[in-house]
Amino acid sequence: MRIITIISFILFLFNLSAKANTQDTLTIYTYDSFVSEWGPGPIIKERFEKKFNKNLEFITVDSAATLLTKIILEGSSTKADIILGLDMNLIDQANRSNLFLEHSFNDLDKKINLPIEWESQKFIPYNYGYFAFVYNNKKFKNPPKSMNELINNTKARIVIQDPRTSTPGLGLLTWIKAIYGNEAENKWKKLNKKIITVTKGWTDSYYNIFLTGEADMVLSYTTSPAAHIMFENNYDYSAINFVEGNYISIEYAGILKSSKNIFLAKKFLNFMISNDFQSIIPSTNIMYPVNNMNNLPKAYENIEIPKAIQLNPTIINENKSHWIEEWLNASIN
Repeated sequence: MRIITIISFILFLFNLSAKANTQDTLTIYTYDSFVSEWGPGPIIKERFEKKFNKNLEFITVDSAATLLTKIILEGSSTKADIILGLDMNLIDQANRSNLFLEHSFNDLDKKINLPIEWESQKFIPYNYGYFAFVYNNKKFKNPPKSMNELINNTKARIVIQDPRTSTPGLGLLTWIKAIYGNEAENKWKKLNKKIITVTKGWTDSYYNIFLTGEADMVLSYTTSPAAHIMFENNYDYSAINFVEGNYISIEYAGILKSSKNIFLAKKFLNFMISNDFQSIIPSTNIMYPVNNMNNLPKAYENIEIPKAIQLNPTIINENKSHWIEEWLNASIN
């Protein structure tokens, strides 16, 4: 009996220790570039741990689309307390997963400033940007001024990302659908004649294909040239604001219902929209902060803000599979 009592006591201490470790560590699922050496992750981890005296662990996947799939497959058994990095094209699907808590911000509209109204009761935005085609202005002259001109007139080698695995790739899919509606598949057939490669993710297309000179234009963000200015003092890259408008991408975070550390997770979301977090977004994630546009790096003075385009997220979720099928059909015909 004494041996059983000792074993039970040891197990009690082990469980107590495991619970303490859980409460001292916040686990966040996000995309890999967020925690790269040049991304915001390392600085955010350092600042959060110093401020709250708790551990912050990032677990990464290659894209936001993969991120949501991972969470849905894991369900309530996920290790994640927070998912960070989904964008508006996935928000309806995330809502319908029933895996996320409603947030407790009653005055969120006073703490954030976005080009469009934020209505979600489950997710908190942390940065935003606009999809755009980027080109080398020293090598490629007379860039298109519209999506229509890009599709019908421009002679260029273009690289994009797969909408099934990439946030910008899905962004382009919805961008073209927003402009052309039922004519989207025909527009894809024309555009595909200029697309030399479709990559799984943004990094491969931007760094390994576009910057090496294998493509004239790459699907990216209007803010991408700011990175070249800030880190290379290089003004050779420009992004195009189309006359029809550019599709907006708002990234956000949410707390999982299954989190064993909800109190600390809520602290992180408060921290996320504070200046400690927001101030590093423009120079690391190369996106716009959601709380203050007055302290952007000087490089952003060269970036023009386009007209925002966005489709209803519910419509996207209900039709995304069909739109991807249209894109695939246009690719092989």
